[in-house]
Amino acid sequence: MAVPKQKKGRGATHSRRSANSKLATPSRSTCPQCGAVKLPHRVCPSCGYYKDRQVIVTE
Repeated sequence: MAVPKQKKGRGATHSRRSANSKLATPSRSTCPQCGAVKLPHRVCPSCGYYKDRQVIVTE
């Protein structure tokens, strides 16, 4: 089994670990009713529709 000749520094260890811990931005979709940009699988904040029916009454 291979054994490292020297200890890796703290910076190398932290940068390697932090390379995989980036947060992904949530995807966006458009509302079929009003065309506003919204999060998928959520009620549209501008018109109140979800899956082609009105869930929240908005003015």
